[in-house]
Amino acid sequence: MSLIGTKCVQGGYTPKNGEPRQIPIIQSTTFKYDTSEDMGKLFDLEADGYFYTRLANPTSDYVAKKICEMEGGSAAMLTSSGMSANFLAVFNICSCGDHFISSSAIYGGTYNLFAVTLKRMGIDVTFISPDASEEEINNAFRPNTKLLFGETIANPALDVLDIEKFAKIAHNNGVPLIIDNTFPTPVNCRPFEFGADIVVHATTKYMDGHGSAVGGAIVDSGKFDWTKYADKYPGLCTPDESYHGITYTERFGIEGAYITKAVAQLMRDLGVTPAPMNSFLLNLGLESLHVRIKKHCENGLAVAKFLKDNENVTWVKYPGLEDSKDSELVKKYLPNGTCGVVSFGIKGGRETALKFMKALKLIAIETHVADARSCCLHPATATHRQLSDDELIACGVSPDLIRMSMGLEDSEDLINDIKQAFESI
Repeated sequence: MSLIGTKCVQGGYTPKNGEPRQIPIIQSTTFKYDTSEDMGKLFDLEADGYFYTRLANPTSDYVAKKICEMEGGSAAMLTSSGMSANFLAVFNICSCGDHFISSSAIYGGTYNLFAVTLKRMGIDVTFISPDASEEEINNAFRPNTKLLFGETIANPALDVLDIEKFAKIAHNNGVPLIIDNTFPTPVNCRPFEFGADIVVHATTKYMDGHGSAVGGAIVDSGKFDWTKYADKYPGLCTPDESYHGITYTERFGIEGAYITKAVAQLMRDLGVTPAPMNSFLLNLGLESLHVRIKKHCENGLAVAKFLKDNENVTWVKYPGLEDSKDSELVKKYLPNGTCGVVSFGIKGGRETALKFMKALKLIAIETHVADARSCCLHPATATHRQLSDDELIACGVSPDLIRMSMGLEDSEDLINDIKQAFESI
């Protein structure tokens, strides 16, 4: 079994004699077959292959296989964005009239997807604190609850989820645990090892790492037994008439049913397809992920320590700090590092935060995070601006919060830029 670094570099694709060393870009929408019968087998899911890039493409599948190996899953797929990955992951097992539970400390876009867009589709959500007790979480379950969702490290609150606790609660209630593992990446945390069932990623972030390609990924552990709760998951356990009565769990087993349905049914109908070129760029990022993530973490910790002792700062949130409230969870789930993102509160609140960010010279204001270049954002007026004050508090976002993503520059230069920005205001 290869270690994570080797999987980053060589996972997912092994060229045969005379084939390209690098993953090839199959920049084609369509694929040619000799007979209609050959193509018909693909449409009936009776044979492996490709017929239209909206459903699947070899380039994307090579990269999905690499991420699957990195996470230790059984099957995986790429999507056009992290948001589409979150949507498909939930919608694959939820439909109108269903309910699910989510940690409240999640990315603002995901919160809005769950609270507003899915609600319009008749899917209800209950948000609970990541620090809620087992009793509180259990009390949120209903007969129609289909899943439990959380982020390994919340964006931008930076709360660390107790994955084993959430997995235990989910399984005791007969539902899977879906974890967004974007910030740690499988280099720093592999949620399947702690009981999670499905992992999603915004590959746009550390996995790509260079601000070049938007994308997402869904990985199935292959361990949740859908057939044990067949009445709860009819989409996986009863015939799909749009594919001539195929039952996914019967045809593909619990290891392949979830991802096969998501591709064959949801990707077919919704078309949130990654471009082959974007998948190729993602793979280039993955090849250096295990090297880059260490530097991101080093810079994040250095900046967090500097901010912690700065008179202009009221509070600092970085899970890698020794006195972090989540320090024990970090030791358990993230012993090799957390991420390069630091959240802090600036004296003077919202107005001062905006002035400070404007004064930065090296660290750019961007709607982005987890990039080779350092950047910052004021969530309350950007990614989370659609949320009410109560919703902001639930997400762990206060008006004075600045989120900084430390890139791969020298930490001394980053700290000096922050110093001069404080001095200028």
